[in-house]
Amino acid sequence: MIIIRDLSHSYGKKKVLDSVNLHIEKNEICALVGKNGAGKSTLIHLMIDLLPLKTGSIYLNGIPVQKKGWKKTVSYLPEKFQLYPHLTGEENLRFFASLETGTIDEAKIEEKLKLVRLWEDRNEQVVGYSKGMLQRLGLCVMLYFDTPILILDEPTSGLDPIGRIEILSILKDLQNKTVLLSSHHLDEIKQVCTHVAYLKDGKIEKFTVGDFERKILKEGVLA
Repeated sequence: MIIIRDLSHSYGKKKVLDSVNLHIEKNEICALVGKNGAGKSTLIHLMIDLLPLKTGSIYLNGIPVQKKGWKKTVSYLPEKFQLYPHLTGEENLRFFASLETGTIDEAKIEEKLKLVRLWEDRNEQVVGYSKGMLQRLGLCVMLYFDTPILILDEPTSGLDPIGRIEILSILKDLQNKTVLLSSHHLDEIKQVCTHVAYLKDGKIEKFTVGDFERKILKEGVLA
């Protein structure tokens, strides 16, 4: 579902990614892990075409990232998703839902708001939402499009323990999704992920979660 081959990227003379190779299979949930500044955001931005791809290749659902057709198969949730604060939760979802085809699936609106536990708060302006509720609403927008691939950038960043639990619970309940999520928290990774892609010195190694846990007990790789 996600294939990265011989991917390199530099900022000036500083090489951030050095011949990176990564293969994430269908329905895997893979954590992207590395110390601050390791290049996680750069990798994600290359994957979703926010940075130009100069060296190497990226395939999303079998489609080269340069071909643009991959956009219908991938949903991306940035660390800070921009919502409209004076619209309600449901109005925000309806707005983003309408951007795809101009029509709205009413049953899916209700289904996804219930999935992220926001159905009861759907008529409240999001200016009054907690950070956890805002993050769940952002995730709700992504899930509305029902793409097979999800890319999530620090989905629990800045959340209190309850907010983190709520997001992780939603992710654990996902079915038939291939997910790449960046995280610094081993406890989160152990709860929701099947694999870990560890980015260090411009290279990536992929592990099962159990093997990665044993590695960090020896090396202490998480920031």
